[in-house]
Amino acid sequence: MSYGIPAAEPSAQVPVCPRHPDRPSYVRCQRCGRPACPDCQRAAAVGFQCVDCVNETKRTTPEVRTVYGGAVAAGKPRVTFGIIAVCVVVYALQWLIPGQVVYEQFAYNNVFATPQYGAFEPWRMLTAAFLHSPDSLLHIILNMYTLWIFGQALEPLLGRARFLALYLISAVGGSVGYLLLNPVLVPGQGLVGVVGASGAIFGLFGAMLLVQRHRGGETRQLWVLIAINGVIGFLIPQIAWQAHLGGLITGGLCAAVLAYTPRGPRQRLLQAAGLAAVLALLIAVSWVRISL
Repeated sequence: MSYGIPAAEPSAQVPVCPRHPDRPSYVRCQRCGRPACPDCQRAAAVGFQCVDCVNETKRTTPEVRTVYGGAVAAGKPRVTFGIIAVCVVVYALQWLIPGQVVYEQFAYNNVFATPQYGAFEPWRMLTAAFLHSPDSLLHIILNMYTLWIFGQALEPLLGRARFLALYLISAVGGSVGYLLLNPVLVPGQGLVGVVGASGAIFGLFGAMLLVQRHRGGETRQLWVLIAINGVIGFLIPQIAWQAHLGGLITGGLCAAVLAYTPRGPRQRLLQAAGLAAVLALLIAVSWVRISL
């Protein structure tokens, strides 16, 4: 009786990464079971998942949002730190560039004194909020410290985009307040530019006050803070209390839009339209005041 020679058993196939077929991969995704090379592995609660499963989870998982519709952003308040960084850089440029080039290009002043400081260059209403008096280091320190305190509270609540919109529109509102309430200056009597983030900072005051009331929180300390800073604007010369008041009102209006817009799939659209309406109102009021 003859016996045939047994056939050789096929060698086990080496697993390879689906994304990189030239790479042997002995680690498998905990979700789909496919091999994943080191470049395609993502740490999971247990073991690893492949990059495809991680991306699929992100697409199918509803985005977590704050009560005011903003995307929840963990970590440091990047927008707040970004604004502070811009102000510090601009302040350094005011010292480094000879003369008053930065001041002359971006400061804001009553349009009736020098039309080029507002009437024909309306962007100065915003850019002035990123300048500070080079003669007073305390000016920028106090503003940036206050921005840091309130930014850490408001940015996570509102979301980064909404917080940035609130700050910028409040800065414009501060300039509009100065335009409306500052006495008409006579040409030739000297020019004092309006610079500083105070208008936008007061916008954060107004927003925080309204947000606290909306959430049912304590507002007494905020009222005291606003009152103290408001009085200082009248007691210390060269402080534009008009910009403080304009920023405070504008910040409150922006926060009202964000807080009282009904939640739902159209919340973001309605909030964007409301903030645009506040900005349009500021532009319209400025245009009417300039035209008088």
